[in-house]
Amino acid sequence: MRLLKIILVLAVLLAVAGFAGFRYWQAQLDRALSIDAPVVYEVPRGASFNQVVGDLAERGIIAETWSLRLLKRVDAQSLPALRAGEFRLKPGMSAREALVLLGSDNIVSYSLTIPEGWTFAQMRAELNAATKLENRTAAMSDAEVMAELGYPDQYPEGRFFPDTYRYHKGVSDLELLAQAYQRMQRTLESVWAKRDEGLPLKTPYQALIMASLIERETGADGERRKIAGVFTRRLTKGMRLQTDPAVIYGLGDDYNGDISKADLRRETPYNTYLIEGLPPTPIAMPGRAALEAAVNPAEGKALYFVAKGDGSHKFSETLDEHNAAVRRYILNR
Repeated sequence: MRLLKIILVLAVLLAVAGFAGFRYWQAQLDRALSIDAPVVYEVPRGASFNQVVGDLAERGIIAETWSLRLLKRVDAQSLPALRAGEFRLKPGMSAREALVLLGSDNIVSYSLTIPEGWTFAQMRAELNAATKLENRTAAMSDAEVMAELGYPDQYPEGRFFPDTYRYHKGVSDLELLAQAYQRMQRTLESVWAKRDEGLPLKTPYQALIMASLIERETGADGERRKIAGVFTRRLTKGMRLQTDPAVIYGLGDDYNGDISKADLRRETPYNTYLIEGLPPTPIAMPGRAALEAAVNPAEGKALYFVAKGDGSHKFSETLDEHNAAVRRYILNR
């Protein structure tokens, strides 16, 4: 009888000790991280669970490792497999929550914005300067970049859609370029399918060229289709486009901020004061609004326009009206 009492007492003590141990273990798992401000922690590619837990302890982010290692051993299903990447650990988060986060899709992301009207050279400079973006193209020529993307025979200007792109550490500039290229292709195809009949544009690429001219001429929503109408009517009548942004693009590094008479006489493939029709390639990256304007130009009779200096333009039907507008808005200013 005495032995039975002893066994019962021991069993109770063991149960109490086990329960206390379990509660202590759970308390350690729920213990808040030892950080006072958000910390970006990177899980290296190929790192094991024990390596990551040990690193967190060495950095003082968690107080100990045994509770997490035990959890991994007895309840591995409660912890997802770790993902390589950066994660934002926040104050008040528990050690258990931190390990769950490190196996989630909540990777720290960054953004890169390519404005409408930028050139490919400007886009490349932005990619080269982007935070945490793996740069694989800095030493490549434009032609090498296009070959790497799988389009070795294409000129890059205008073929990438201007937008804000999100990425995480480990993503390369080639991946973002591929996204922007495919986005432009899909957008151009969609817009081209809804084009007006009778346009002097025969291919989607010509529409892309036209859209780039429109994009560089104006950023005003209410003017894109008007400018598209002027360009469309001039092409239809066999008139030269005479658009300064194309001339500037053709001058390249020789452009000093002002177009001279000599510049307008310089023979380049982009001098629309000398060449017939469209320039050979786009001169910038147009947005969707410019693409839509290129294939759905506004009706009217205007054949000329000049910048008024306030972001808008004066449209004219005759050369005399246009010359008067030039004197008013350009020469007098």
